[in-house]
Amino acid sequence: IGCEDGSVKIFQVIPGGIQFERNLDRRKGRVLCLSWHPSDSHIAAGTIDSFRVIDVASGQTVQRIMVNHHVAKAKRECVVWAIALLSSGTVVTADSFGRVQFWDWEQGTLAESHTVSTSAVLSLAVSEKEDSIVVGTSAGATYQLQLLPVKLGGPEKRWVRTKPFQHHSHDVRAVAHSPTALISGGLDAQLVIRPLMEKVQKKGYDAVLRKFTFPHRRLVSCARKAQLLLFQFSQHLELWRLGSTEETGKDGEVLPLCRMPEHLVQLKSKGPEHIYCSCVSPCGTWLGYSTASRFHLYRVRCDDDGVSLRKVPKVPKLLPPAYQLQFSADSNSLFVASARGSIHVLQLLEPGGCKHLHTLRPPSGCSEAVYLLAPSADGHWLAAASGDWTVHIYNLKCFKHHCVVPTYSCAVTALAIHPSTNNLVIAYSDQQLVEFSIPEQQYTAWSRMVQSRGLHRSWLERDSPITHITFNPKNPSHILLHDTYLFCVLDKSLPLPDDSTPLMNQSTLKQLPETARKRQLHAFKICKKFQPLLFVDLLDKNCLVVVERPIMDIKTQLPLPVQQKKFGT
Repeated sequence: IGCEDGSVKIFQVIPGGIQFERNLDRRKGRVLCLSWHPSDSHIAAGTIDSFRVIDVASGQTVQRIMVNHHVAKAKRECVVWAIALLSSGTVVTADSFGRVQFWDWEQGTLAESHTVSTSAVLSLAVSEKEDSIVVGTSAGATYQLQLLPVKLGGPEKRWVRTKPFQHHSHDVRAVAHSPTALISGGLDAQLVIRPLMEKVQKKGYDAVLRKFTFPHRRLVSCARKAQLLLFQFSQHLELWRLGSTEETGKDGEVLPLCRMPEHLVQLKSKGPEHIYCSCVSPCGTWLGYSTASRFHLYRVRCDDDGVSLRKVPKVPKLLPPAYQLQFSADSNSLFVASARGSIHVLQLLEPGGCKHLHTLRPPSGCSEAVYLLAPSADGHWLAAASGDWTVHIYNLKCFKHHCVVPTYSCAVTALAIHPSTNNLVIAYSDQQLVEFSIPEQQYTAWSRMVQSRGLHRSWLERDSPITHITFNPKNPSHILLHDTYLFCVLDKSLPLPDDSTPLMNQSTLKQLPETARKRQLHAFKICKKFQPLLFVDLLDKNCLVVVERPIMDIKTQLPLPVQQKKFGT
């Protein structure tokens, strides 16, 4: 760990945390970046106007190099924002002058210098083979540098800037280099995955540019019976009562409200920790959230005088903290998923208490965090997806492990249990959908048909994963899904479309006569009229709640990007 006072501290990683071991050589100036040598023998530390290399065994600085020694009369300080120490002994620095420089630290000499930007280079990452580097700048651009032979087939190699990308509007504070892609995270709240086409063997899921603006986790939860919404922010929660109308109208009409949406209460988290997960019970009388260190449970009371929150005393101390929270359909139980693979079942008691009933553990002894939970409506089953991409099914009547869904090669992004059939529907990160019968412990006939026929190419090439699944109680064959950009009703009673059929054909079908419309119907009914979606769920048989998050709302809160003068302006 590099500190503001110029010291570098070594900590031992132990089960459950870290433990201080010793201080290394302290020098004047803030330590702004660090990099281990792959052999763990040395550490490179970047600061203002210089960097140094520390021998780990002795704790002493063995080399200190001024990054501006070759610049005559530098008028401003040069900040080394990022550093990498390669196995060859080369030190790579990225600085506020927009340079990426390569140093022989043992000789103390500059080997190569590349000015990649007129603005600061803030982040740097090296590929596993150390033949490619990605850097991010304060102008929102990312650049790739590659180690290439000077002459084709020759032994001498040099670093060459090969590819510039402009996918961000603000500072690129973080970059990563995978075997097949360059990954960047910006102050504009976007995560961008840019595939390296020469590393991708075939066109498909890995060959598509992806931009992610919202986290792939639940930030909104719904109390269906009470018609309340809970919004999770970084350090507070907001509970809202939805508005209502008594009018009816045609498709596309905006109806007048007889009761406006009402902000009921704001609950602030104590301390500096961010809220990791939160949930409100279906009846709207319980509210829970967890930070990195503590789990909190509240009793909510709504009456004519307003809303009151009362913290539930003596909540069982659950270690480690919750990764996901989910109330049962009858609001009598709370499931708390831990970072170690177990799930705690809490019984909720009147007038406002709880007790620990049981801890569910996977039989394999998996210690990966459980990040998705789905209880059945009848209270009999609980499905849990963990970080090793395994989905476990538990029997809540006897608190025993029931079965494991066959493991798939991609992460689970959403899952839900059908209220009438107890079939588990799972969406994966490569856009595949499966349906698993929990009572029969096997894939359903419809799921096997989907796997044999294959889903539509346009569906599989989407770059936003399904983040929520629910069902229509009026029509058991309907599965409701959404990602960031579309809302879909999947009708299992209709045939799957082939690649020659348009996936989005709703506007075309409206213009056809009834007989022609029936011939062209297929299972996917897709709506893209919404702004970016955070949440979609059915409140009751006739009411759907949709939470949008316009991108411009986020962009207007950002500071101004680096202004670049353009020719002719």
